[in-house]
Amino acid sequence: MLSKAKIAVFVSGGGTNLQALIDAEKSGVIKSGEIALVIASKEGVYALERAKNNNIPSFAFNKKEIGLEKFEEEVLKKLDEYKIDLMVTAGFMTVLSENFVKKFPERIINVHPALIPSFCGNGFYGLKVHQAVLSYGVKVTGATTHFVNEITDGGKIIMQKAVDVLDGDTPEVLQQRVMHEAEQVILPLSVEKVANKIINAKEN
Repeated sequence: MLSKAKIAVFVSGGGTNLQALIDAEKSGVIKSGEIALVIASKEGVYALERAKNNNIPSFAFNKKEIGLEKFEEEVLKKLDEYKIDLMVTAGFMTVLSENFVKKFPERIINVHPALIPSFCGNGFYGLKVHQAVLSYGVKVTGATTHFVNEITDGGKIIMQKAVDVLDGDTPEVLQQRVMHEAEQVILPLSVEKVANKIINAKEN
């Protein structure tokens, strides 16, 4: 096998899914790729500490201060500098522009905390997803990994995993169960699957 696919992880908060990816790389679940870069949409988030603790280069560009266009310009420079093959948006609370995502067809992976096409699209993020799930009274929810395109949560699905909704669930309790039982299971597997495909394409 050639050198591994270089992965950039985009974060905006605590970085629990980033940690799941770091752990998956260490345990060998992700073997076709390596996390080579972490990019945050603001300074001071704990995800940057996780990167530092694992000796992963990281950069924060305050999107609110510099605006999306400048943010994406800075990101593109870093992607080029670190020769990134694959991006993962993990708890990244920014919708990337159509111009940006069109540059990287099937090279940006997102994880969404519901079974797309349910409870997805504009306005469905964080606890709002789980509140909607409970309001509708559905009995099964889960997580979906998909490629990012110009439509919010509209890209091709990579993997899904179902999680039961239990009596007495609150949005917070359901969020944690979906994260641990679905998101953090399928995200590393999806990253490995896509990274492996990238490596194979480079070899052939």
